[in-house]
Amino acid sequence: MRNKTCIVIQGPTATGKTKLSLQLAKYFNTEIISADSRQCYREMDIGVAKPAASDLEKIHHYFINSHSIHQDVNAGVFETYALDAVAEIFKQHDVAIMVGGTGLYIKAFCSGIDAMPEIKDEIRQWIRQEYASGSIGRLKEMLQKHDPLFCCKGEMQNPQRMMRALEVVLSSGKSILEWHSGPQKTRSFSIVNIGTELPREIIYRNINERVDEMMKQGLLNEATALYPYRHLNALQTVGYAEIFRYLNGKCALQEAVESIRKHTRHYAKRQLTWFKRDGSVHWFAPTDVQRIISFIESHLPESAVPVTPK
Repeated sequence: MRNKTCIVIQGPTATGKTKLSLQLAKYFNTEIISADSRQCYREMDIGVAKPAASDLEKIHHYFINSHSIHQDVNAGVFETYALDAVAEIFKQHDVAIMVGGTGLYIKAFCSGIDAMPEIKDEIRQWIRQEYASGSIGRLKEMLQKHDPLFCCKGEMQNPQRMMRALEVVLSSGKSILEWHSGPQKTRSFSIVNIGTELPREIIYRNINERVDEMMKQGLLNEATALYPYRHLNALQTVGYAEIFRYLNGKCALQEAVESIRKHTRHYAKRQLTWFKRDGSVHWFAPTDVQRIISFIESHLPESAVPVTPK
């Protein structure tokens, strides 16, 4: 696959990644692999901002609606899935598209991830119960005791990452950050890393508008239907956790909605910090499509450059 190339589109939420990926997939006449840790779940739609059904019909997407919330999906699972998917795309196309905001999944695809320890169900369930009873403060206490390295360098405002760190350290006695420190793998295909960025005030405006639109589309009803499964790892995520608090009677609905906006803004900041650490990412405004295409084509073998726009 030496003459094959995967274009990886990454960046914070609400910066136009999905629209850009669709435009590039159409231009290069190819297919898309999602690198979003929640869009893979069939039972979750509105709260994870999946592409429109019409777009999914026009362009084949991998890792969307591919798993159930009852399955354990992590970066290692994604690495295997995505490498199989890109190999399938390369059977018919010289170029593949990957798009998403889950930085660890993109890292796993581009440079590999260490094998992780097996997590016992009783440890996972105990951690979930501790989180449910004590919120994020309880997770911080546990990490300070068991994984001080993660406390210093990990995502200490992200409950999902914090619970994953606890699972690993309690199962192996070794920090998850140590598991992630192995040598990088090389791929048999080329990778072009594209980042989408916008001024912060525009990102925040887009986030607020997206949350309002999710509520109009029926996020409350979707979360209510998923409420019996709120303990599952897949649902420990922004957009659902806040609605679950409302359904538990711990806050008013408008407070839950405002919390979704706030937590999504915080998530966008963490994403940007993660992606900006990677010097191989080339940053563009998402609307600067022609400039992005020209940049990508300058990094492709001549045989992969479309003769005419698709």
